[in-house]
Amino acid sequence: VQLQASGGGLVQSGMSLRLACAASGRIFGIVRMGWYRQAPGNQRDLVATITSGGSTNYADSVKGRFTISGDNAKNTVYLQMNSLKPEDTAVYYCNAFKSRFEAYWGQGTQVTVSS
Repeated sequence: VQLQASGGGLVQSGMSLRLACAASGRIFGIVRMGWYRQAPGNQRDLVATITSGGSTNYADSVKGRFTISGDNAKNTVYLQMNSLKPEDTAVYYCNAFKSRFEAYWGQGTQVTVSS
């Protein structure tokens, strides 16, 4: 499975960005896709996930501001990020999960929010 992430950038606090993650290759069997983020010196943390059935899960810090969605026809997952804060600054990674033994990561896209 290959994951191509896009959509990061530099924005001011309060603005919006939309990330996209396109999956290709052996995508059969993916049960969940999601976004994680890692700020310098920190561990990689969950941002949001969406299952193949459409169930979503969010980190408390982004609830009400971020929305994850999927387009099955395009094998793409999106993360709409509104009301961005400086603390959202991080490298955002796309993840595709098949099982505890098989998961894949994208290359990461930088999101920087200035105050």
